[in-house]
Amino acid sequence: MAGPQGLVAEAQVVSEAGHSSWLLPAVAALLRGLGLEAASLDLFAVTTGPGSFTGLRVGLGSVQGLALASGKRCLGVPTLDVLAHRAKGSAGTIVALIDAFRGEVFSGVYDAEARLVGERQVGPLAAVLDGLPRGTAFVGDAAAPNRGAIQAAIAEAVFPESSGCLAAPLALLAPGRSADAGPPSELRPLYLRAAAIRPSRA
Repeated sequence: MAGPQGLVAEAQVVSEAGHSSWLLPAVAALLRGLGLEAASLDLFAVTTGPGSFTGLRVGLGSVQGLALASGKRCLGVPTLDVLAHRAKGSAGTIVALIDAFRGEVFSGVYDAEARLVGERQVGPLAAVLDGLPRGTAFVGDAAAPNRGAIQAAIAEAVFPESSGCLAAPLALLAPGRSADAGPPSELRPLYLRAAAIRPSRA
């Protein structure tokens, strides 16, 4: 949660249970600790993906419910953008990488100010690395596991230290994008790849 002076509060939960069971109770506890009501907040923000189908739907649905009940706007921010924002200023080019499984990554290329360059994509890591400049910074959960391949392809590659929690950088990024916020009904997930579900044959 962010305010005019920066980050006000953050809650991190470690649980083996799905986050549908603890997300809203954690939000309620955080607000209670601050002596606030959800309706007193100006804006609700959530990462829109790419990511797991179930996880995205739980996160977006929870934020939609909070915003609808409070009569406030929602802001959806692509997860890759939040990752890049956390590494803002670390290099002239920043690449956000998320494991997409199947030997692929979700990726976005950004400038030093964490502004998107080109399109967010899904595909093999080699296609992302092709043509990147020396000293590019790499962030996201697919950066460290592929460090060797990245360093072999990109001279002086940088790997900024960061945690896996995106709540704080999202809260700090959201006020600058508040003009993009809208009603809860307009919030949509960003998948980049269709679900691997095929209709059954009769």
